[in-house]
Amino acid sequence: MEEINNNRSISSPRLQRGDGGEAARIVVLGAGESGAGAAVLAKVKGFDTFVSDMSVIKDKYKELLDKYGISWEEGRHTEELILNADEVVKSPGIPNDAPLVLKLKEKGTPVISEIEFAGRYTDAKMICITGSNGKTTTTSLIYHIFKSAGLNVGLAGNIGSSLALQVATEKHDYYIIELSSFQLDNMYKFRANIAVLMNITPDHLDRYDHCMQNYVDAKFRITQNQTPDDAFIYWNDDPIIKRELAKHGLKAHLYPFAAVKKDGVIAYVEDGEVEINEPIAFNMEQEELALRGTHNLYNSLAAGISANLAGIRKEYIRKALSDFKGVEHRLEKVATVRGVQFINDSKATNVNSCWYALQSMTTKTVLILGGKDKGNDYTEIEDLVRKNCSGLVYLGLHNEKLHEFFDRMGLPVADVQTGMKDAVDAAFRLAKKGETVLLSPCCASFDLFKSYEDRGDQFKACVRAL
Repeated sequence: MEEINNNRSISSPRLQRGDGGEAARIVVLGAGESGAGAAVLAKVKGFDTFVSDMSVIKDKYKELLDKYGISWEEGRHTEELILNADEVVKSPGIPNDAPLVLKLKEKGTPVISEIEFAGRYTDAKMICITGSNGKTTTTSLIYHIFKSAGLNVGLAGNIGSSLALQVATEKHDYYIIELSSFQLDNMYKFRANIAVLMNITPDHLDRYDHCMQNYVDAKFRITQNQTPDDAFIYWNDDPIIKRELAKHGLKAHLYPFAAVKKDGVIAYVEDGEVEINEPIAFNMEQEELALRGTHNLYNSLAAGISANLAGIRKEYIRKALSDFKGVEHRLEKVATVRGVQFINDSKATNVNSCWYALQSMTTKTVLILGGKDKGNDYTEIEDLVRKNCSGLVYLGLHNEKLHEFFDRMGLPVADVQTGMKDAVDAAFRLAKKGETVLLSPCCASFDLFKSYEDRGDQFKACVRAL
């Protein structure tokens, strides 16, 4: 990578000691991957550390906390043990308007994210990726390129291990970090050396007062604190990103990409060749890319630019872009059963992600969709459903909105509120030989499943049991 000065503080003097000379108190809310990691880092750095989780803490995290002698509680939030904190590290899953968080803010207690906390204690280069769709694939692809090139790199954020835990127990030169809007909400001084914004489409609006601008502002926080030494990589044709660029007065060098060559774009495809013009000229045959489809072209371009900026040799970039295996639960081919192909796209938790999946289908498709609606507008996929779908399976406890929108299309429909086996069976009955059954739900999984991973795993198990 070109020499980048991080100018990061590697300590937090304000918090090293309380007013009485004792160790300052860090309280961590939520004891999942990010929370447990933040607690270990706080303990290693000498803070009085306490962890509180309203849910039951997984055994592996209890063992980690106990290993480091960290006090914890589960199934409750004891306010007298929390409101005396000098600083609170909050799980991204806890809303900023949760009653306990509001009480902390009333007291003037700083509430930050695990990423913000971890960033204080490392001088590694930070390559950070966000977007409504494509961020997991792009993050994984960038990590694959860096790792294949032999760099000392960690994978963190929404995927991989906790950034804080890696900072506490390992030392990497680079971190590739997938950031959700929830994680960005509580980041203030953290700086991305390379920031990647794939796209912005409506998602999680239930967490943003159903106000799109609030969600957009959260995504653009990835650019805060960037300097002229840093890079901002983005999809040139996203109308929201283009509108917001001028408003945010970005200092970083801009690296826009698009599917085709046009003014100002530094990465694109021309005559079947992937071209990256800055900072070093790079090209490879598009047909050699491991990932197919327009959305994956964008993912590959963003990853290629990131690797190029890091100074990775062209042959390493070409090889990694051509041998990447893809991401589980994202357009994952499961099996073909009696002529019907089954594809697991459980990670499609919003409408735009489903749009990309439907666009990539080459056969008539039975679409399984539904779950916990986040304020979805299904008009975005209406034309593709009419064109590409031969049937629909609604999978969720509350399918009324799906009936209201899709039933008028006249497609065969199955309503399933009982679980994945019945959904797979219903889709298999609707599909004809040569067609595809696609699980691309548009919704969160939490009505019937523990997570989108659980939903995808159950789908694969049911398909393989047919």
